[in-house]
Amino acid sequence: MPLPRPRERADLPYAPHLEPHEGRLRPSGDYDAVAFDDAGFDDAQAGDARFLECVFSEAAFSGGRYTRARFSDVWMHTVRWVGADLGETRWLDTEVIGSVLAGIQLFSSELNRVVFHDCKFDSVNFRGAALQEVSFVNCRLGEVDFAGATLNQVTFEGSALEGVRFDKARLSKVDLRGATQLGIKDGYDSLRGATISDAQLTIIAPMLAQVLGIEVKDR
Repeated sequence: MPLPRPRERADLPYAPHLEPHEGRLRPSGDYDAVAFDDAGFDDAQAGDARFLECVFSEAAFSGGRYTRARFSDVWMHTVRWVGADLGETRWLDTEVIGSVLAGIQLFSSELNRVVFHDCKFDSVNFRGAALQEVSFVNCRLGEVDFAGATLNQVTFEGSALEGVRFDKARLSKVDLRGATQLGIKDGYDSLRGATISDAQLTIIAPMLAQVLGIEVKDR
């Protein structure tokens, strides 16, 4: 099955109406049809900000607090989020392409109809988050923590999971069959509601047996 392709900037219906951003980000800021191109933000304070029909291209965010910010119909391309606090944020109809998310907090966030294309996740905290209709396409998820999160209709086509945690997560219609690597650190007993392939079952069977207390021993 061919993987879904990301949209180009020119394909966005609001692309002709974008205005370039100037200045700093501010708490409770209201950004409508704004383009953040080649922008860099260090330790920005933008909690409760609202981003509607915005574009982020070649932008870099280092540190900073964006708690409870809202991203609606946003397109991000080649963006770096490093060490930022994005806890309790809301993401709706958002597309993230070729971006890096490292050491960031996304705990208790809500992601609805979000697609990540060719992104690299490193030590990202999704604890207690709610993911609805979220797709990870050709991504690398390293040390990503979904503990206590709710995942509904989430897919991982062409993505590698390395040291991912699902402890006490709640899964529904989660499709792991497209994952190229299924490296799960813990939470095997929380995989109810997920679909895996026969080959993947063979790989994780020893861990499942251990969690279920089944002793595997040849006579």
